[in-house]
Amino acid sequence: MEYGILSCIPITVLIAGALLTRRIAEMMILSSFIGAVLVHKKAFFSGYIQMMYDVLSNPSYQFILILLTCFGGVIQLFQNSGALLGFGKVISKYAEGPKKPMIVAWIMAFIMFMDDYLSTLAVSFSMREVTDRNNIPREHLAYQVNAMAGCLCVLIPFSSWTAFTVGLISEQGLTYADYVKALPFMLYPILTVVLCLLLGIGIIPKVGLLKQSYDRVAQGGPVSFKEKNDMAIVSMEMPKDCKATSSLNMFVPVVAMIAVVLMFDNDLIHGLIATIAVQAILYLSQRIMTLSEFMSSFFEGAKSMANMAIIVFFAFMLSAANTEMGFFEFLIGGLVKTVSPQLLPALIFVVVALATFATAGYWVMQVITIPIFIPLAIVMEVNPSIVVAAIISGAVFGCNFCFYSDTLFMTCAGTGVSNLRQIKVAAPYTLSAALLTTAGYVIIGFIF
Repeated sequence: MEYGILSCIPITVLIAGALLTRRIAEMMILSSFIGAVLVHKKAFFSGYIQMMYDVLSNPSYQFILILLTCFGGVIQLFQNSGALLGFGKVISKYAEGPKKPMIVAWIMAFIMFMDDYLSTLAVSFSMREVTDRNNIPREHLAYQVNAMAGCLCVLIPFSSWTAFTVGLISEQGLTYADYVKALPFMLYPILTVVLCLLLGIGIIPKVGLLKQSYDRVAQGGPVSFKEKNDMAIVSMEMPKDCKATSSLNMFVPVVAMIAVVLMFDNDLIHGLIATIAVQAILYLSQRIMTLSEFMSSFFEGAKSMANMAIIVFFAFMLSAANTEMGFFEFLIGGLVKTVSPQLLPALIFVVVALATFATAGYWVMQVITIPIFIPLAIVMEVNPSIVVAAIISGAVFGCNFCFYSDTLFMTCAGTGVSNLRQIKVAAPYTLSAALLTTAGYVIIGFIF
């Protein structure tokens, strides 16, 4: 059966509903259900259940489920063991003055590149006391933490984001080598990383709400400006009675993670399992935790990722319904007739950015857009690596600028800066980087 424009209904409901209600989970479920009704018609009830079984048997989703579970546990253990606080105390010795703390935070983001959750929580929790002591507004720390976490996850090709993306593009016939070839074309992440450094050392001026925040602190005001926060998809807070322990309790597990990931062909799951084992040896041998407390902390962190795992689950269901309806073929056919190959990278960046902003999900959008745009690039004879870069750049920008994304809420937890205030502070910088990126992709489209 030819669905034609009807195949656009589920994704339209998802984007429009998310924008209107700001409720990504409910809209994802509704959209996947609408897809099941269109595909299975009268047998939609049984068909919807079968779609669930199919997603659970999908290796890509199995990878995500294990990834989220392990990372949740690892981050919570870093917090409850006092490793994060201990690491922050060591760092504070090298971060005094108005500029050094932001430079140190910038460098720390590179150390914690493996995952945006790990980077966001580790850098914010370990640096906020340092920036407070040096009269740096929390808004600046929040902007840099949120921006750097996602950008480095895609630019350093050994992270959870990279592993996830490579898994998706492999289903379209591309390889890890194609991802590496895309790195120089990831314009938005590259521009943002450079911008954060230049802003931190004062070469790029503070403007807008960030300037007002610095003025507030200079006039004797608080470093942290409190606003009402929205509910977070991921909820993970530092225990109030937590005491700092040796910085090695964080450094050693992270080194072990990176070493094992590299040892096992960039497989992050191997690295995470090794990290948990190293944490257990360290924390139990030092009597920081009992075995019961260790397991409770791990399960507490794993549980905090449940909402995210469920949202991605329904995103896979929606993607399966779109495939059954021929949505990708319909969209590709329409774009081939209306878009020139030279403008395709710029168009992809803008479309993916808007869609990611609407759905608040970097991984969700990759599940949906990679099966659309990589085949389209092949049909239009556009370099697939450039298209991969445009998709990733759009998704990172969309996440950075979305005021209800999971990473933003985790930044709220780590810095105390509300989600809406973060976006207002970041707007002049993220939008400038996005405009330069769009122009860059137009130029690249005509050159390559």
